[in-house]
Amino acid sequence: MPWLILFLAGLLEIVWAVAMKQSHGLTRPWPVAIMLGGMIGSFWLLAIAMRQMPLGTAYMVWTGIGAVGSFVLGLVLFSEPVSAARLVAAGLIVAGIVTMKLAS
Repeated sequence: MPWLILFLAGLLEIVWAVAMKQSHGLTRPWPVAIMLGGMIGSFWLLAIAMRQMPLGTAYMVWTGIGAVGSFVLGLVLFSEPVSAARLVAAGLIVAGIVTMKLAS
């Protein structure tokens, strides 16, 4: 169950990162509200997951989900540049997340 909660926390991290981008420097109220709600929910779920998980594992997986998810949505929603190096870097983060799960 803590892994599911951690996964949901990571998804909310993606939500707040995309909302922050959409806020145009915190100047648009609805994206800012979504960003703040996503942040609160993400931190809350992370804290719940950390009750049963080691700090390092939980934090690394949480940031990894947020980083890779934000990277993918940046490619899809904002037409950010794709390069082999960026794809390899994202793949290494995913490999790290999978390795942490297998090691737990």
